[in-house]
Order: sequence, then C-alpha cells, then structure tokens
Amino acid sequence: MSLALTTTLPHPFAEAVERTRAALADQGFGILTEIDVQATLKTKLDEDMEPYLILGACNPPLAHRALGVQRQIGLLLPCNVVVRADPDRPDHTLVEAMNPDLMVRVSGEPDLEPVARDAAEKLRAAIDALSAQS
Repeated sequence: MSLALTTTLPHPFAEAVERTRAALADQGFGILTEIDVQATLKTKLDEDMEPYLILGACNPPLAHRALGVQRQIGLLLPCNVVVRADPDRPDHTLVEAMNPDLMVRVSGEPDLEPVARDAAEKLRAAIDALSAQS
C-alpha cells in the first residue's frame, strides 16, 4: 500500500495550487485547513525551503460516515493533500493526497473499508483530473 496518491504537474506552484483546489472541489472536498509550511519554517526557524502547502481536504458525507464507524478516526481527518514545488524541476509541482486506506490500516477497523474505498475513489479522480489537465 502506498502512502500517497501522487501526480506531477508541469505548472508553477501557484497555478498547481489553484488547479488542485478546483479538482478537489469537483469531487466534493472543501478545504478546512491550510498550512503554509514554507512560511512557517521561515518565520519560526529562519529556514528556507521550496513552496510547500498542506491542504486539509474534507468531503462531509464521507467524514460523517467514517465518524459514524469510529469517533477516533477524526484523528486522521481531514485528508491531507500536499502541494509542493519540485526541487529538481522549478516549473513542476508535486501533488500528493493521503491514501485513505491508511485509515483502515491504522485503526484496524474493517467497517471503515467502504468509506476508505469511496474516499480513495474521489481523491484518485481528483489526482487523475489534474494529470489529464497537464
């Protein structure tokens, strides 16, 4: 099992972020949280790094189903989607979505399998749409 569903976009970071937001929205995901890792590391540690954004994506019906199976699953929500500049290719951006199968593996709760499957289908569709736009 892979940790992430991944694609590389031949677009600069800012454009890739907007495309990622749109692809997630098309699959019913809203962005609940946003962490600008680059800015945080610069502010807190005076450390420079490439643009790196963590989007906390939530599909409310899927989250509701998962929480109905196991309340502690909220520890693994929302689904994180990382958009980061490719350090080796400045015109390219990596987009990585958490593999929802991790919820099942980490929790050991087999009743989460259908929710994880549906979430993975939607996240894969978003990643595939980004790849198709390239």
